[in-house]
Parts: sequence; C-alpha cells; structure tokens
Amino acid sequence: MALAATSVFILFLFAALFGPLVAPYDHTAQDAAQRLQGPSPAHLMGTDNFGRDVFSRVLVGTQGVFYLGGAGTFLAAVLGTALGLIAGYAGRLWDEAIMRVLDVLLAFPALLLAMVLLSTVGPSDINLILVITILYIPMFARIARSMVLDLRTREFVEAARLRGESRRYILFGEMLPNAVAPLLVEASIRFAYSIFLVASLGFLGLGVAPPSPDWGRQVNDARTFFDVAPWMLLFPAAAISALVISTSLMADGLRRVFDPSVEGRRR
Repeated sequence: MALAATSVFILFLFAALFGPLVAPYDHTAQDAAQRLQGPSPAHLMGTDNFGRDVFSRVLVGTQGVFYLGGAGTFLAAVLGTALGLIAGYAGRLWDEAIMRVLDVLLAFPALLLAMVLLSTVGPSDINLILVITILYIPMFARIARSMVLDLRTREFVEAARLRGESRRYILFGEMLPNAVAPLLVEASIRFAYSIFLVASLGFLGLGVAPPSPDWGRQVNDARTFFDVAPWMLLFPAAAISALVISTSLMADGLRRVFDPSVEGRRR
C-alpha cells in the first residue's frame, strides 16, 4: 500500500511540475456554449458554470497545493528543528522559554488559528505559507528536542565535546544527522495535513484568490450546482482525498522503513 501510495504521490508531483504545460485547455478560458457539460472525451471531467474545463483546473491546481503546502512545511521543518535542537541542548531557561511559547500555539486548533491569522493579515500566497509555518513549527521542535535529549549523553557527542567542537557543530554536525529519519517522517505527515488545511481555507474563502484554480475554492463554488453538475464538486474533492491519503500512507511506509520495530509490534 505504501508503494502504491508513493506512486500516486509521484503522479501528483508530476502534475504539479508539468500540469500547466500538459493541460488540454487554459484553466481560465471561459466558453458560455460549453457550460455545465458532463464528462466526455473533449472534457474528461466536464465543465463548470463558466464553461471552464474542470480537468485542466484540477491539474493546474495541483501546483498551488504543492507550492503552498510544501513551502510552509519546509519552513516549519527548518525553523522547528533549529528551535528544538537549541531547546534540547541548552536546557533549563532556554528550554522552558522556547517550549512554553510553542505549547501556547499547540493549544489552539490549527484551522481556527489559521482563520484568525489570515483574517488579520489577509489571504495571500505568502501569508498562507507563513500561517502553515507557524502552525507546524511546534511539532518539529518537539521531535527535534526529544531526539536531542536522547542523543546528548551518547558517546559520539561526548567525544565531540572533548575534541573542543563548537556547540553549532555538535548540534548540526553530530545530532541533526541522527534525527533526520523521524523528522522526515514528520515532514511527510505535516505535508498531508497542510494539503487539507490549504483546501479547507480555500473552501472558506481564505485561500488563494481567483482566478487561481484552488481545489478548496472549486469545491465551494460547485456546491450551488451539485444537483445539475455533480462532477464540478466530485473531481476536486477526489483530488484532495487522493493526495492526502497517498501522502499519509507514504508517511506510514517511511515510518516502517526507518523503524522496522513498528511492523514487529503490530504483528
């Protein structure tokens, strides 16, 4: 299942990279004569209420999902890992100050906090990325901190201290490479959550502004026409589900690869 999910994920990744080039129609082109046409050889996923090709819009919309979710997750991983390494290694006052601030962020539901932040600063690509970053920094920081607490008493860390290595080298040259596996698994899980978060915010009107073919906005716009054109809603919703599920299963596969004892405990 993890291998099949990875294949689906790679397919979506190719769609994100080359979707605008291979889309059969311009995703913004309107054709009043083709309004609300059902799936056909000419329009594989039908057309919407403006006569736009749904397949082209779903295909091009993949790019925005990967860009927003991927950039936000990457920044959260970098900043959260750095904060977790510092908190775990420095200890005491630094540890308490950093982790208590991050605990405050964890106390709020992710979607609610995202809505509050975007309502304050306004929806845009950059603001969406920053919101995702803020939401997911605590998860990466907690994992990095727990790894540091486990590694800082190991022999290779003590040897680095005795050699007179700097704190920066010990953190990023000795400890970080040993924490990459769990952080990579966490990144794949958070990316799946970020996809759903971006789609949810788009559905609520806080995502990317038109004419960008945001999947969540497509679902929201299609609700009014569900009785006469259900394909307008079903195909974007299916794309969201397929990408989230494939990413989650891929993350589970990565976890089993990096921690074989998981499979043994299940058996």
